[in-house]
Amino acid sequence: MIKENQQIEREYKSRINRAFDYIESNIDKQFTLEEIASVANFSKFHFHRIFQAIIGETPFQFILRLRLEKAASLIVLNPKETITEIAIKCGFTDTSIFSRNFKSYFNKSASQYRKDKQEKSNLSQLDSKAQQVEDKSFMYFCSSSKTIKWRTNMELNKSVEVKELPKMTVAYIRHIGPYKGDEKLFEKLWNRLFTWAGPRGLVGGPNFKSLIIYHDDPNVTIEDKLRMSVCITVSSDTKVDGEIGKMEIEAAKYVIARFVVTAQDFQQAWSWIYGQWFPTSGYQPDDKPCFEMYPEEPKDGKFTVDICVPVKPL
Repeated sequence: MIKENQQIEREYKSRINRAFDYIESNIDKQFTLEEIASVANFSKFHFHRIFQAIIGETPFQFILRLRLEKAASLIVLNPKETITEIAIKCGFTDTSIFSRNFKSYFNKSASQYRKDKQEKSNLSQLDSKAQQVEDKSFMYFCSSSKTIKWRTNMELNKSVEVKELPKMTVAYIRHIGPYKGDEKLFEKLWNRLFTWAGPRGLVGGPNFKSLIIYHDDPNVTIEDKLRMSVCITVSSDTKVDGEIGKMEIEAAKYVIARFVVTAQDFQQAWSWIYGQWFPTSGYQPDDKPCFEMYPEEPKDGKFTVDICVPVKPL
């Protein structure tokens, strides 16, 4: 009976995850409850209560929060875009509604939010001048790959390049809640994913990749609401069930920065990309999920990781 209840719970979470994926990939559009319920394969008459019971928010509270948090991230990352353009991109059709909701959620206007974050960033850059000189990056043209790459003095970094990544279909297990520095949590999630994938012959091969997708900005979203997915690449026709979900990562241009790090160094690596590489690169982050790819197994407590952030010209 306990096992049966666990299977039912996993099935419900899987359906809610499908709703998450649909909302996130169509955040600029308007939704109906019936539409989202259909994606999750629930009756619209019960979906609202099921979603709220599992997530702690109604579907439209979740959508509003996701839109506001995404707007907050874009306001900081894309200084050349107007707040109105960002509001529309995040699914707000009325800028006055956006402004009212943004101020209610963040306790300040969107323009003040941008100003405060820019001032904080400028102060942070002044405080870390010595580190910036030490970790400076140098652009060069790689004749073998016909791409631009960067040499850096950053001790943890081994390479940086910008290139197109193809569309990938991934199977995933999703976690909602705190995850920073929790090695046991990541180990547990990977074990569950590989326990499912191994017997199905889905592990290994020349194009196999393992990755972690971060759906929310930890500088904006509270820890209890953070969403993270551990993933493996699979063929598009792979069948999934229970807690295992499936989604597509669209083809896009990414900066791919390889690091060799301990579990405690990940934040430093991410901060270097955003705080030091981006300001001198000629690029800005694009509006797509970022992720970590793991090209090899950890050795002696160290991880080789490719941090992948979608980019577009500044």
